Order: sequence, then C-alpha cells, then structure tokens
Amino acid sequence: MQFVKTADLKPGMRLAKPIYNKMGVLLYERDTNLTVQGINSIENFGLIGIFILEPAEPVPPLSKEDLEFEQFQTIYMFKIKENLDRLQANQPPVSLLELVKDIQSHYGLLDHKLNFAQTLRSSADFVYKHAISVAILSALIANQMHVPEQEQAALITASLLYDFGYLYVPQSVLDKGDNLTGKDKEFIQLNLERGYETLRPQYQTFDLPEPSLEIIQQAIFCNSTTLKVKEPASNIKLLADILKVADKFDRLTAMNINKPPISEVAAMTHLRSQRDIYNSLVLAALAQCIHILPTGACVDLSDGEKALVLEENPANFSHPMILKFSNNLIYDLSDPAINKNLKIVDIMKTMDNRIAIDEHTLEHFVADAYIKETADRFRKKKLESAQQRQSELKKQAMDSLMDSATVLSSEEEMNPVKKPRKKMKLL
Repeated sequence: MQFVKTADLKPGMRLAKPIYNKMGVLLYERDTNLTVQGINSIENFGLIGIFILEPAEPVPPLSKEDLEFEQFQTIYMFKIKENLDRLQANQPPVSLLELVKDIQSHYGLLDHKLNFAQTLRSSADFVYKHAISVAILSALIANQMHVPEQEQAALITASLLYDFGYLYVPQSVLDKGDNLTGKDKEFIQLNLERGYETLRPQYQTFDLPEPSLEIIQQAIFCNSTTLKVKEPASNIKLLADILKVADKFDRLTAMNINKPPISEVAAMTHLRSQRDIYNSLVLAALAQCIHILPTGACVDLSDGEKALVLEENPANFSHPMILKFSNNLIYDLSDPAINKNLKIVDIMKTMDNRIAIDEHTLEHFVADAYIKETADRFRKKKLESAQQRQSELKKQAMDSLMDSATVLSSEEEMNPVKKPRKKMKLL
C-alpha cells in the first residue's frame, strides 16, 4: 500500500480504501481500478491524495464495522464543515444537534471496543476531521465512565465546536505543523479565543446544551494569558478532562500530510507520563474503548525482536499474552517477573496507519494442551481484573459527578443512583 497524491494518480491504479460522497453513498469500492473519470471525481472532491494498493497486493481485511466507521466519518465531516462554515459567516448552525445525536447514538452507547482509524488530513480539512475524531473519542470515553446522557451530549457538542477558532488561522501557519514559533502559537491562541467570543453571544439562540460553552471555555482558556478561568464544578472538570485527553490522543495518532503520526501505544505512553496534565481515570477509560494491542497485532519488543499478540489484556493493554517469533515461545507480560525485562515498545502499522494484524500466523498457530490451559487461565484472571477495574472506574466517576450534586438526604448520599450499562464484549 502506498499514498499517492491526486496529481500523480493514473488510470489502472487500485483503490486501497473506499470513497464515499458527502451523503455516505459508496462511489468507489476497494480494489476498484481507477479510470480517468474516477480521477476527475477525486480531484473534484478536493482530496489531497488516496491510498493505492501495490500491483500484487491483496485487499486488506476490514470488518463491516470498520467500513461503516469510515463511511460515518465522511458523512460527519461534511456535516460539521457545513455548520462551522455557517458559524464563521455569522449564521446559525442547521444540523449540529442532529450530528451530536447521531454520534451519541453510534458511539455513546457502544458496548465493545472500537478499531479507531482516522482519515488522512491536511491543513485545509484539519479542523473538521479533528473535530469529528475528538467528538467520537469523547463519546466513547464518556460512555465508558457512565457520564449521564445529557452531559454526554454537552461534551460531544463542545468537542465539535471548541476548535472553531482554527478557521480564522491561515493555512500557511497550520502547514508549519510542529515548527510553530512562539508568535505563531500566540496567534493561534488568540484566534481560538476569537472563536469562543463569536460563539458566546449567540450561543443560547442556537439552542445548544448550556454546559458545552463552559467546557469550551475550560479547553480554550486553560493556557490563555488574557483570561484566567475559574475552577469549574467537578462534573464540568471531568468533561473538560475527557476533551483534553481526546484532543491530544487524536493529534498524536492522526495521519497528517505534514507530520507522521505516532502509534496508539506510544501516544498512551506519552499521556500516562504526564499525570499532572491528563486525568489517569480518563486514560484508563480510553484504553477500554479502543483497540490498542488487539489479538493478532504484530509488535516490537524491548529486546529488539518481534512478536504476535495472542490474547488482548482487558485489564492492562500493555501486558497481553504474546508469541515471540524467534523462539516460538509464549510470554505472559502480565507476570511481573516477565515484564520486568521484556516490554512492548511499539506496534507495527500499515501504510494507512491501521494496526498490522497477522491473521495468517494466527491461523497456522496450533496450541497444545498446556498453552490452551495457560490461555484460559490468562483470560479468566484478566477478565476478573478488568471487571474489578471497571467497578473502581465506575465508582470514581460517579463520586466525581456526585460531588457537584445537591445532597437531599444522608440516605441518598450513601445510595447514589447508578446508570446501567451494556456489558462489554471481550475479543
């Protein structure tokens, strides 16, 4: 697989990813041979380029959910672009609440982990694609932390709007990527604040969730030199913490034409290392929402060798059961005696930033009775550990939310009502 700029496309090249129109209608399926008409369509869509299969390369396997995720991202991107462009023109949004409800219905109630794959971005569409990814991540995390539905909707709304001010920043500045000067950063910050001030006066007339504006304020002015925001209520702080994690995780892992992404493993390691900035409970919830080291993933080890993930660890993604290619031995990285000297450094990715799954090796791997017994014991132990961790996260999240609620009686304080949730599927 290779990325080819639109100007370099030639008839006969095979598509590695499907192409949808703004309504989500499939225009070109994967493995389709490009024609002159198809190339013209891609140019008209404003795509900077597409992923192309090598001449003898098979079509990579994608599940129905993976394909739907790409389809939804396309639909959502055009919807948020329409709404943000209207806001920039001082016009009210037309389908923003509809978009919020759609994201919430698809990802705010999900009962299993998602393969979170972002689409390629440029400075021209960064604002729109980033907003959609952050909104989806926020919905996933909020669901995992049992955030009430109304607050979840407010968080998704804030996730779609908080970076609105980037539309005032020239592409020449955005094209600098990580090479921003101090003046560039100050300029961007002022435009983010400008975006907030554009939203604030008309916010109520747009009939948007009231807490969203406070969440946006927390996200924008936390590093401002012009305004010091007051400490928010605990429920708003939790929502702002979720937005902060979703924002940074997406920025680190998204494919950008100006900057290569880092893997989910490296991103989580980075976020975990800054405990004073990123809420550890939110990071733990994120790890339960998306596949970071799924079964079948190929990984690089700290001893310089490579391995295959045989069993995902629901309690701690960084400690799965692996099969080392060099000696065909299995290692349980949740064992302290093993992970003390052997760690997963990174994960192997495909050209389009998807996790490289070695299904062929898995199909030919035959486990003996000892391995099966070890794997079953591993699954049971990790499931129990994950369920205990889930209970702790649920209690901590509920305690955080209840801190800002009015206590009606001591009995109610001791017996808060907890929102039921669907049981997660363990892969």
